[in-house]
Amino acid sequence: MTHTTRLRLPLSALLMALLTVTGLATPAAAQPPDGDLRARIAAIPGMRVVGERPADPGQTILDLAYRQPTDHHHPGKGFFDQRVTLVHKSTRRPVVLYSNGYDLGGSPQRPSEPTTLLDANQITTEHRFFGESRPEGADWSTLTIWQAASDHHRLITALKAVYGGPWISTGGSKGGMAAVYHRRFYPHDVAGTVAYAAPNNTDDRDDRAHDARLEQIGTAECRAAIKSVQREGLIRRQAMTERYGRWAEADGKTFQTIGGVDRAFELAVLRLPMMFWMHQPPGSCVSVPTAEVTDDTLYAWIAKVTQLPVYTDQTLAAFTPYFYQLGTQLGYAQFATPHLDGLLRYPGIQEIRSYVPRDIDLRFRPAAMKDVDRWVRRRGSSLMFVNGENDVATAEPFRLGNGTHDSFLFTVPDANHHVSIGGLRADEAQEATAALRRWAGLAR
Repeated sequence: MTHTTRLRLPLSALLMALLTVTGLATPAAAQPPDGDLRARIAAIPGMRVVGERPADPGQTILDLAYRQPTDHHHPGKGFFDQRVTLVHKSTRRPVVLYSNGYDLGGSPQRPSEPTTLLDANQITTEHRFFGESRPEGADWSTLTIWQAASDHHRLITALKAVYGGPWISTGGSKGGMAAVYHRRFYPHDVAGTVAYAAPNNTDDRDDRAHDARLEQIGTAECRAAIKSVQREGLIRRQAMTERYGRWAEADGKTFQTIGGVDRAFELAVLRLPMMFWMHQPPGSCVSVPTAEVTDDTLYAWIAKVTQLPVYTDQTLAAFTPYFYQLGTQLGYAQFATPHLDGLLRYPGIQEIRSYVPRDIDLRFRPAAMKDVDRWVRRRGSSLMFVNGENDVATAEPFRLGNGTHDSFLFTVPDANHHVSIGGLRADEAQEATAALRRWAGLAR
């Protein structure tokens, strides 16, 4: 059930007033003729065109850098360049703002599903503190959901000088979360939001929903097989960690943050069921090793499913901002493991502190997610959540409430963390697509 709700005056009004006073606002500038896209984009205050990529006929792909305040509460404290990629088709088409919540990655010009469904332009953003979009000095206190939402708000405000039509925001997993957080603080920046596989951890102390999801997914036989692999990996701990250590040494990897290869392996084993159900394709239960397999076979399977390189210092360094956000605002599940009693050595290893260097302060703010959840249920509008039936990450999903207006919650049958509108039942896919096109101002 959805209802219309009266929204409060957005924070954007106050922020834009402050930015105007400090000279950071991005008012409409005199624009070159429509035909010169590159010149029009470059004319936006604070925007640089870094380069242009090869593109299909009818498209232009520009790599951009947009100047953002390090701290939107105190715009005079410094700036950083947020990396952005624009895939342009026409200023008369809608624009999709896409974020994966991390860095730009190797192919930021890849179209999101809403971009394809709408034949839209796409703006792909790099999240603050990730990739090259890192403020100097790395004041971690400025890595908050409001600061990142304010980055998107300023970027959209600036680009509307060129793209004045309807905007849609989207993202998957952490990117979907970022899209919802942006709407909470700046609800009128875009006409609609599609959030795929976006967790909503409103109580970081209560992980019963995640434990329950792990006891419901798949068949009893498959769940038992995965628990058996966890036990077998820890029973053969010495053989497993010897292989893990040899690989790390040969590849120049270290484990100082987590505290050693043995701790890293135990943590990986604890996360194994979640990683399996989130990312392995349907039918993967037949690949789960039995207790009779060799050490090499067992290690290779665990390494693939748990992505063992993740736990090295070299990988963690790139994802420290992610774990910082988990440990300060987003929250993260810790799983109950009674079937591993007697095999675990490191109590508390599942704490987010394990992933973050000790010189970075972690103070969890439990009010952040409760605030967003409350806004979605009481005042949210034009929101679409698409989740997988078997996704452990969304065991605690966003839910619609009596105050939510023109919004949708869809579940893709028998799907994991990788979901799409196209994976829905035909009638629901049609409903979702129609809503998306309506938000974007397109005829059915």
